[in-house]
Amino acid sequence: MVKHEDDALNRTFAALADPTRRALLARLALQDELSVSALAQPFAISLPAVMKHLDVLADAGLVTRAKTGRTVACRLAAGPMEDAMQWLARYERFWNSALDHLAAFVEEEACPPSPAVRDTARNTAQEQPAPPPAPAPASLSGAASMRAPRRSTRHGRKASN
Repeated sequence: MVKHEDDALNRTFAALADPTRRALLARLALQDELSVSALAQPFAISLPAVMKHLDVLADAGLVTRAKTGRTVACRLAAGPMEDAMQWLARYERFWNSALDHLAAFVEEEACPPSPAVRDTARNTAQEQPAPPPAPAPASLSGAASMRAPRRSTRHGRKASN
């Protein structure tokens, strides 16, 4: 089992995993500071539930809270997200390679080959025999099919004693 030294990174990713918490962060990104009640207003969840989400975000260092009188104001703290982005950047080459392959495929599909290339490919395909089709399985389960036992007599006949 691999143990990660950086608990802060684990807390950041755990906090960002929830869509409600991401929405809270998105609202804070639009305004410098919002009260808890203003932040909770568009959500169809209770104020205590929003407070629990804010606790998770604060524990991860993504939100800071300051109390002035009876009002608690929240601010976005993007430092932990920057650390997460640096961690993700180490793996960027893997998805860039996949995206490059996807882009090449899409460009190839969008720009069909010229008629000369198409004719060459068609002639090559005609020269090689098509592979035989794979045999269809007897049943979806792969088990041998068996006929169900007869439960009654045929129409018009009586059972013999």
